[in-house]
Amino acid sequence: MSLPSPGTQVLTDRSKRYSSLGLGSLMKMFRRLVRFARYPYREKREITRSYLRIARFRLQDWGWRVPRLGNDRTTYVIGLFGSGRAYIQRQLVDNIGVRNKYISEAIRLHPGPTSMIYCGHATLRHVSRFQEAPEVTRRIFEAVRARIADVIFINRHPLDSLMTNWVWWRTYLRSKVMHDGISSAYKSTGNFCVELEQNFQEFKAFAEGDPGFFGDSPGPPFLSFREFVEEIELYRESPAREIRLEDCSADPLKEFRKVLQVMSVDLDLRRVRVVPPMPKPYRYLEVRENVPRFRDFIEGLDAETKRRIERAGYNLAG
Repeated sequence: MSLPSPGTQVLTDRSKRYSSLGLGSLMKMFRRLVRFARYPYREKREITRSYLRIARFRLQDWGWRVPRLGNDRTTYVIGLFGSGRAYIQRQLVDNIGVRNKYISEAIRLHPGPTSMIYCGHATLRHVSRFQEAPEVTRRIFEAVRARIADVIFINRHPLDSLMTNWVWWRTYLRSKVMHDGISSAYKSTGNFCVELEQNFQEFKAFAEGDPGFFGDSPGPPFLSFREFVEEIELYRESPAREIRLEDCSADPLKEFRKVLQVMSVDLDLRRVRVVPPMPKPYRYLEVRENVPRFRDFIEGLDAETKRRIERAGYNLAG
């Protein structure tokens, strides 16, 4: 019996490898490449940048040198869920220049200053699903006190955050769809009010931190509204620089200038293009007028939660 030649063996191994991929997988890959080739140049550029950014962060996780340009300090753009943190991240991506290569939708800790800009959610006292644990946040503030990092805390009226978070979580748990907010999920505030009225007991369970809201979905619970408001107060007592989303709606350039000051970044503001945030500020006022049970919920909040909201510069009466 004759043995196959080395060349035949190589071809056989290669055929097995291609066969294991499956014709369907190859065709799927080919269709993706064709779709990508048809994208406009700007979209292809953004997609390529995103993949390069992901690859860079993977290399850093594996020990690759973390970059530092000049006297940069690591920046953390942090918000509680539904506070508008992603808005500031988008403005940085569009305006920060070469440093936008180092913006990450994650949170990492480093022993020294870097050019990284980390964006994410984190808590200071209560463990919460999809938010970094208090131990991580404590170490971030240790870096701030050591002057090797800065923290920018994005804040928003807690009742607006509460409504946004309820919409986000109920949609995510049901269909794994992640909405940016009420405006992306409903055609109008009126439509949202109808939904809230019809499902108010579910909303109340979410606000109270009832584990039953999440069913058998794995993971720790999300913050109750009382805990959420307490976390806001803890951030406002921390070394973080607070940026309010409502102020960004009123004067986006002024608030973005504050972000740049925290980061010690000197940009030509004549070339900066900052847009207002999409979420409607103080939407809770309209909802309160149209959903009596929501108004009763606000009036029934415990005294300490009401005081914390007022100390944060917000009110409940409009």
